[in-house]
Amino acid sequence: MTLEDKKALQRWSEHHKALAADVPVEDWMSKRDIEKKRTELEKEPVAWIKYFFPKYAKYEFAPFHTKAIHRVIEHDEWYEVLSWSRELAKSTVAMFIIMFLILTKRKKFVVLASATETSAIRLLTPYKTNFESNPRLRQFYGNQVTLGAWTDKEFTTRCGAKFVALGAGSAPRGARNEEVRPDVIYLDDYDTDEDCRNPETLKKKWDWFEGALYPTRSISEPTLVLWCGNIIAKDCCIKRAGERAEHWDIVNIRDRSGKSTWPQKNKEEQIDRVLAKITQKNAQAEYFNNPVSEGKIFKNLPFGKVPPLRKFKFVVAYGDPAYSDSKKKTSSTKALWLVGKYKGVYYIIKGFLARELNAVFISWYFDLMDYVAGKTNVYYYMENNKLQDPFFNQVFKPLLRDECKKRKRELYIKGDERKKTDKATRIEANLEPIDRNGTWVFNEEERYNPHMQELIEQFKLFELHLPYNADGPDCIEGGVSIIDEKTAELEPAYTISYDEINEQNKYRM
Repeated sequence: MTLEDKKALQRWSEHHKALAADVPVEDWMSKRDIEKKRTELEKEPVAWIKYFFPKYAKYEFAPFHTKAIHRVIEHDEWYEVLSWSRELAKSTVAMFIIMFLILTKRKKFVVLASATETSAIRLLTPYKTNFESNPRLRQFYGNQVTLGAWTDKEFTTRCGAKFVALGAGSAPRGARNEEVRPDVIYLDDYDTDEDCRNPETLKKKWDWFEGALYPTRSISEPTLVLWCGNIIAKDCCIKRAGERAEHWDIVNIRDRSGKSTWPQKNKEEQIDRVLAKITQKNAQAEYFNNPVSEGKIFKNLPFGKVPPLRKFKFVVAYGDPAYSDSKKKTSSTKALWLVGKYKGVYYIIKGFLARELNAVFISWYFDLMDYVAGKTNVYYYMENNKLQDPFFNQVFKPLLRDECKKRKRELYIKGDERKKTDKATRIEANLEPIDRNGTWVFNEEERYNPHMQELIEQFKLFELHLPYNADGPDCIEGGVSIIDEKTAELEPAYTISYDEINEQNKYRM
């Protein structure tokens, strides 16, 4: 362990000792009172946790916390994976569960494994510190410190339980606590970004768990296997463990309705502030268990200067609406982009991409009209397949009439009624060659516009299984396709007859 690691571990230990030292003790209780209260608390694990760890459990548990606590404790033989987002206390809840099982003598031998021995020791430190310094635990369960068998890496309590910290690749074979094999195998922070990028390293780590660590358990005695970790890659040990577990509990920072899954602790404005400071790629992996990779399909996405609008024969304003009339975080993004083509290069000139109301979406068309200001011809389109047609006619057309009346001018939007193929493959097939060949340019002047930034983000995170919104790329594909159609109409292909070909090639048979 490096000096810096030792200092960090010392700071962590002092932090937990400070928490434990601030727990008041009911000195007036007799041994009989203590025994009675302990019996009552052990019947209800959540109440037990709140009493013995009031500083750790300072926020009220969310339903997913209490369900997990009961689910794991109620099964002696159990395999569970907790893929809870950052800030949802998965490691802390795991500690509550394991401490309960140890102090009630349901389990006797805990092996804690992590990516490295240093991280395993760091994760084991709160257990050791609470045994040493938590006054309520000492009052109800006695002093658990055993002289001569008490180190950061390994210790045995007076109640007979043993704890061992292991880094991936260590030698766990033959691990025993007297006659007891490990009956709690707990893995936390086992995956790392670097390991998941290397298939061979990932294989070795999984083989170590399956071939070396897991078989240390007894076949005849019940064992708890508990994993804590987020899904940080398409293939990672957490994902492999989750696929084999009796229960894989996946909880994100927000639920499907866009609300905080633990509002007692994480307020909406707090989540917004944190997520605003990091990329969507990292936010999806760390807070939504949705690992996405950048640049696998669209690798270039070049910015550059757009020629004056008067040089374009025409431009297309193509809109991709969403059915929902909502700005909620879970609604689809609406998109409208101005696209042109000049000397064989497509230009993504200006546009909008956000979760917005239908009326605002319609107003964007007029904003683009003002932007072009008559410098070139504009074709206004909106995606309108058979399923969308009622929506187009019953919702957007009335909104368009209202906006025309409000702005005192006319604007006509044509529905794009082409029958479209699968969204993801269509985007890749039609746009990836353009990006690969460098025949499109994103407007440099719009680089720091939030709408342009979201468009670039959606292109970067685009994959065929659509792990992230792709409404922006879908909109650009629509605009490019319309440009190609219009160009073909304006510049029809020249045809040559079979006889003319034969006349031009005297060697043709």
